[in-house]
Formats: sequence, C-alpha cells, structure tokens
Amino acid sequence: MKTRPQFEISVMGRKLQLGARTVIMGVLNATPDSFSDGGRYLDPAAAIARGVEMARQGAGWIDVGGESTRPGSHPVSAEEEIARVLPVIQGLRRKLRTVPISIDTTKAQVAERALEAGAAILNDISGLRFDPGLAEVARRSGVPLILMHLRGRPLDMQQRPFARSIWRSIEEGLARSIERALAGGVRRSQLILDPGLGFGKTRAQNFEILAHLDRLRRFKLPILVGSSRKSFVRAIVSGEGLTPEPSAKSRRARSAILSEGNPLSSLQVGDAAAVVAAILNGAHIVRVHDVEQMVPAVRIADAVALAAGRGTAPSV
Repeated sequence: MKTRPQFEISVMGRKLQLGARTVIMGVLNATPDSFSDGGRYLDPAAAIARGVEMARQGAGWIDVGGESTRPGSHPVSAEEEIARVLPVIQGLRRKLRTVPISIDTTKAQVAERALEAGAAILNDISGLRFDPGLAEVARRSGVPLILMHLRGRPLDMQQRPFARSIWRSIEEGLARSIERALAGGVRRSQLILDPGLGFGKTRAQNFEILAHLDRLRRFKLPILVGSSRKSFVRAIVSGEGLTPEPSAKSRRARSAILSEGNPLSSLQVGDAAAVVAAILNGAHIVRVHDVEQMVPAVRIADAVALAAGRGTAPSV
C-alpha cells in the first residue's frame, strides 16, 4: 500500500492535519426529498438533534444540505434553500462550538448566508460549474472549499451516455475546477477534492473509482469520498453484479434494506466496506450517514494504514 499523504488545512482558526487519521463527515439533509432520508430532518429541531448526536458518535464535521441532489431531482431557489439550512446551522453552532459545519450548496448566495450563520466549510458538488461566484465567497472567507466531480446535473446525470473513460472525465473535470478556484483567488491550501461517487457514473465506474482512488494523488490535495447509502452500494449488497441486470429477487432485496423500520444492518456492512476501501486507497475524509456504525470500520482502516506506514495516529 502507498503511504497516505498528509496535508494541513485551516478550519475555524485552527490547523488540522489530514492524513494522520480519517475525518468522518456526518451527512445532515434538511430536505423533503433526499434519496436516503428525505423529510426525516426537515424540521430544524430534529435536524439539530441529529447533528449533535452524530458529533457525539464521532463525526468530526457535520455537512448540512438544503437541496436534494439525488438522480432526477430538480433544483430549489436560493431562498428556499436558505430557509431550510440557516436554522439548522445556527442551532448546531450554538450547541457544537468546536465542530466544523460544512454547507452543501452550489449557490454563492446560500454559501454566504451559511457562513454568516456559523458554517466553516463550503461543499460544492458542481466544482464551481453552476455558480462561479462561490469562488469569491471562498476567497473572502478563507474557508476550505470541497470541489466535487459531477457529469451533467442531478436532473439528468444518470442518463446515458456515460463517459467512456471515467478517470479521464474525473481528472480533466477536477483540473478545470481547480483552475476556476485558483483563478478566483482561492488558495490551493483551501481545496479538497471529491471524485463524486454516484454522480453521473455507472455502477462499475463507481467501483473503478474506489479501486484506483490513488490516481487523485497527482493533484496533491486532500481527498473526500462519499459512498454512503448510494445505489451502487445497495445493488451489490442486495446480490447484484457490476452490470445492472437485477433479478426480481435482487430488486426486492435492494428495496428491503431501505424499507421503513429496517435497521439497515446489511446496507451498513456494505457502506463500511466501501469506507474501508476508500481509506486504504487514500481518502482523508469520508462522508457518511450512519456515523456510529462507521466509526469501527474507520478505526480498523486507520489501524491498517498505520501499520503500513500510511498514518501516524489511530482514528476516533
């Protein structure tokens, strides 16, 4: 195994070393239509309580989003997005004074208001394609900026044709995103890269990304990976293969692991496996829904990385 490179970023006025241990980013969707937990945390009080719970379970960062980006989803206005996320960010900042909160948005207006409310990280799934003004917000604030690779838009990203070479698409797309950020005055030390699992990729391509994640080393930037509860993980967990030819039995199994009242145990095992694969191939940050269940997997992956000379300290 290759040694995971270490980076230093500034978050909330403190220097954070990335690479010595994996940072767990807890997902908090304040939306009515998210693919995984739509509507469950639309109420600000419920969202705040869940954010606090994730921090206590081991999340180092909390990622708040107010617009669903599931396949086929439509965008919402900046005003609607702001109304959803601001009460949550404000409530979390009062209760979690030292835990960084990221705002998952593609809109500069939302990002600006979120930072004023207490957010400390910008997470842009479009890699500055949808609203270049986000670069100016990042420049003025000096906060970390996550640049994700996305083919198309959420509304049509899972429609054919897909990229013939997914790694060529990712490397060229992220290179353009980095160029946009730097041209906008963002410092390179603020940037974090996300290959965008599930965003405009086939099932096989998502696993190809996990298998060869260390190709992103060429950019010499920290890497974030989000595979949690995504359809390509659910498909394999339910017994399907890399080629999407599900049987009626596997379709029922895939539905069952996300059914109401199901403890998600099977899916959590699959998510944990994907998290371990990401860490052992170089991820510095993993974005997950089930923090408590992922902590043991992260600890094991970090221990393996440490034993291989890839880290300097155990994880959470």
